[in-house]
Amino acid sequence: MTFDGLFADSLLKEQLEKVSLSFLVSDLQIRRGGVAPNIVFGLANLGLRPLLVGAAGEDFAEYRSWLERHGVDCSGVRISELQHTARFVCTTDADHAQIASFYPGAMSEAREIELGPLGAVEPLDLVLIGANDPEGMTRHTEECRARGIPFAADPSQQLAWSDGAMIRQYIDGAKYLFSNHYEAGLIEQKSGWSHAEVLDHVGMRITTHGEKGVFIDGHDVEELHVPVVPAEKLADPTGVGDGFRAGFLAGIAWGLSPLASAQIGCTLATLVIETVGTQEYELGQAAFLKRLGAVYGDTAAADVEPHLRAFRP
Repeated sequence: MTFDGLFADSLLKEQLEKVSLSFLVSDLQIRRGGVAPNIVFGLANLGLRPLLVGAAGEDFAEYRSWLERHGVDCSGVRISELQHTARFVCTTDADHAQIASFYPGAMSEAREIELGPLGAVEPLDLVLIGANDPEGMTRHTEECRARGIPFAADPSQQLAWSDGAMIRQYIDGAKYLFSNHYEAGLIEQKSGWSHAEVLDHVGMRITTHGEKGVFIDGHDVEELHVPVVPAEKLADPTGVGDGFRAGFLAGIAWGLSPLASAQIGCTLATLVIETVGTQEYELGQAAFLKRLGAVYGDTAAADVEPHLRAFRP
């Protein structure tokens, strides 16, 4: 929601202990979101068939229809009988100050989901464990290790609320560790592990640095720096990291190198930042390859092109 005034004009320092305020907002936008839906949406639009795993409420029906129509398998979603789907509600004033609330709701039931049955018919290639119910994240990480399922650790927003033991639990044994630059420092500070020690516990570390691009390293991986694809406009940064992950994981699923995968991720991330909303961008095969090739070269685009034939409009 958008408030045309300033919150500061209504906040009295001497009465903050008894705040009771109402703001008349001029705009309301309801957007689809959530890190997991954003990532699988991107994967599906690139032609893959990702499986969404999580917990939602009965109000998920319309969202499910949208995701399935775009190629996402939602059979791994648990529907709560008691709680609504998690949501984030935010009001922004004219000075870009924000008052926000996050309702976890059905998300807390993610801990009840067993991964094993989801891979009974077709083995799971890779499980990305993103920000979710902390107990659910722990359970799924432990289950992946116990069952020998490759997993990617992407704790992101939950890092602020997790202690060192939980963070070490989240990332130990991960095939891929995703974070932004700030989160990378938080991982090291809270876990007590140095950068080198983190690499002892993961296969590959992928760290986004905003406009500076993406850095990839690991004990058995050549250290890489991948620059961003310049944006034609900056519309909305929300979901940019999710877009990168979708593109990177698509490249890995296609058997491409970490370098090529990161280039795909950076290209998709730019399409996200140029659009208001995390799942509102449009993907066109020719346009996508043109944007990728303009930054990384015609050879890079030619290597990706054969895999985009299942590209969804």
